[in-house]
Amino acid sequence: MKVWIILPAFNEENSIPLMFPKIKNMFREKGLEYRIVVVEDGSIDSTAQVLRQIRDDYPLDIVVHKMNRGLGETERDGFEYIAEHADENDIIVRLDCDDTHEPGYIFALIDKLNEGYDVVNTSRFQPGGGQRGVNAYRAFISYTANVFMKIMFNIQGVRDYSCGYRAYRVKVIKDAIKIFGNGFIQLKGLGFTSTLEIIVKLKLMGCRFAEIPFELRYDKKASPSKMVTSITTLGYFTMALLYHWPFGGWQMYYKGLPDAYKKSPDEALRLFGRQYVRRSTVCQIGG
Repeated sequence: MKVWIILPAFNEENSIPLMFPKIKNMFREKGLEYRIVVVEDGSIDSTAQVLRQIRDDYPLDIVVHKMNRGLGETERDGFEYIAEHADENDIIVRLDCDDTHEPGYIFALIDKLNEGYDVVNTSRFQPGGGQRGVNAYRAFISYTANVFMKIMFNIQGVRDYSCGYRAYRVKVIKDAIKIFGNGFIQLKGLGFTSTLEIIVKLKLMGCRFAEIPFELRYDKKASPSKMVTSITTLGYFTMALLYHWPFGGWQMYYKGLPDAYKKSPDEALRLFGRQYVRRSTVCQIGG
């Protein structure tokens, strides 16, 4: 088993020298094989140069965007790259590159995944979790957004919908990309919406979710925030509309997908894969 680490990177020249040694030392202690996939999203600082300088010191693959494309396309390209190169029994861990996600949680995520789950989330809202360096206004917005997402999507086992620090089985990501195609992340241009959309799409497949408690270290953030709250908020409302749309929305169109996927991935692909069936209009938007 190999652990693949996705790091979206936009203007992270100060963060990379902090994050990479932590990851290297942890995996050396555990004796596990790992590979880091950085999606360099058109940075305008020295991120690309820093990555080139350390390339020989780490098991590192770099996917390059010549221009900034946003988190949605960055996550999509990272997952697709790993799905193409990884084995089915491998694991993907996606975390932020700004030093707010301590790599020390990686092995707790893997241990929980090995209990039989498909996706394991880090959660600020589980007992023992929390966040440092987040002002009261931002904390309120985050909490309110997560309540909204819980009401709209109600993924069993998930309380923290907006934290992208997660572990996934490579197999379910491979299957999701086959079934949804480019629609695995439809709302690519709406800020940080993709972080939520990924687990919503995996819920539609019938995947099993769990969480571990996690402390977000926003006080250690080594680069400016890239999140545009208004665009991401628009993305959350748009996704809720697409999910609940009564005429071929995601929830209705993919109603039979969990049973088909449980029977076999091939059956799910035959019944719902975009190369075999014409999807509803709502399921084609952005995909």
